[in-house]
Amino acid sequence: MQWFLKGLRPYADFSGRARRQEYWMYILFYTIFVLALVAVDAVLIYLTDSRWSLILSMIFSLAMLIPTLAVTVRRLHDTDRSGWWYLISFVPFGSIVILVFTVMEGTRGANQYGPDPKAYAQAW
Repeated sequence: MQWFLKGLRPYADFSGRARRQEYWMYILFYTIFVLALVAVDAVLIYLTDSRWSLILSMIFSLAMLIPTLAVTVRRLHDTDRSGWWYLISFVPFGSIVILVFTVMEGTRGANQYGPDPKAYAQAW
């Protein structure tokens, strides 16, 4: 849970770098929360016969749009790529490219986006 909050604290901070662990733990908890909200939405739809399907999960996803984008951009920065690379996800199969970039190991040492977060974490 601390990793989700660590990714959430710099809510709209698109500068700096994010380690693989920080990014993937954020994505893991985000996915768990969305799946839990989808389950709650499904129960509410079943019980109330409402037309407002998946409203809770959509509100959560919308609220988390900026932090998710920010942590993804910081992850791209760790691989020494501009955050503008995220736009490739809007073309067919571009999400696969983003997946490969986020799985890659970050640049060792400082790069143009800041110091190595892995080296900083190991110093503690």
